[in-house]
Amino acid sequence: MKARFVLHVGPRRVELREREVESPGPGQVTVETIFSGISSGTELLAYRGEVPPETALDEGIDALSGTFGYPFVYGYSCVGRADDGDLVFAFHPHQDVFTASEDSLIRLPAVDPRAATLFPLVETALQVTLDAAPGYGDTVVVLGLGVLGTLTALLLERTGARTVTAEPLPWRRKLAASLGLRAVPPEEVAEVVRRETGGAGARTVIDATGSPDAPGPALALLAHEGTLLIASWLGTKDATLPLGRHFHRRRLTIRSTQVSTIPAALSGGWTIERRRREAAALLAELPLESLATHTFPVERVAEAFAALDRGEEGVMHAALSYGRGA
Repeated sequence: MKARFVLHVGPRRVELREREVESPGPGQVTVETIFSGISSGTELLAYRGEVPPETALDEGIDALSGTFGYPFVYGYSCVGRADDGDLVFAFHPHQDVFTASEDSLIRLPAVDPRAATLFPLVETALQVTLDAAPGYGDTVVVLGLGVLGTLTALLLERTGARTVTAEPLPWRRKLAASLGLRAVPPEEVAEVVRRETGGAGARTVIDATGSPDAPGPALALLAHEGTLLIASWLGTKDATLPLGRHFHRRRLTIRSTQVSTIPAALSGGWTIERRRREAAALLAELPLESLATHTFPVERVAEAFAALDRGEEGVMHAALSYGRGA
């Protein structure tokens, strides 16, 4: 059986290729893909060539092997039908049909398959929220209103946190406001936080901008012993951090947050399996249709990546379609 798949052949160059698919063995099933989502975080860095080529693609995903040295296949958000008819999610590169182990698939509730391609972002936003661990009524700042930042802010609101979001693009702020979030331009966020906290500063700031210029100024927004959580992976880009008065005298913490593991502090009650169950349940509760903005036929994969790379207005999340109904 032949399958079409997406191959990264060089910086900003993707091609649709064809290869053989193995027949399923014991404990395996065949999945026919309906949609596959494109990550505007790690996957866009890979597309641009901004990941060190010796870096492993993802040691936690069986379908990904090798490194980011060209050529490579990448992606981790396929939604399709297993051969028993169930709607499933798979951490698998962009491919129209593939074989996967039964236990690697996530059985999905009755949700829109296109919206379900946001599953990895929902799971990541859930982990960021767990790492932030806000108290009721705490002021938490989210910098960057891409899909991850928006989902994180929505989940933080559900915990009772008072969320302030900052985003330079007016159309993203408008979308966030339509979802009930308080969104301001970056140049206004310091004053909003000052008013909100009586000058004390925010307990937590979450950087979801993907910009190396964001973490430094974010330190000034924090309260005494506050935490800056870095949700963005910068790839080959370096960030400059001013470790002077704000950082040193306020006893601030700078910490990464990401989804491949469960932090030790949460391991007593959380596992990856539990987090994925919770994320799957959230698919029906979050306004994902508002974020799943653009869908491209897989034959136009180069156009899809280029639109994300350019940051075209209105493009929050892009996915590839494979010509199959839900």
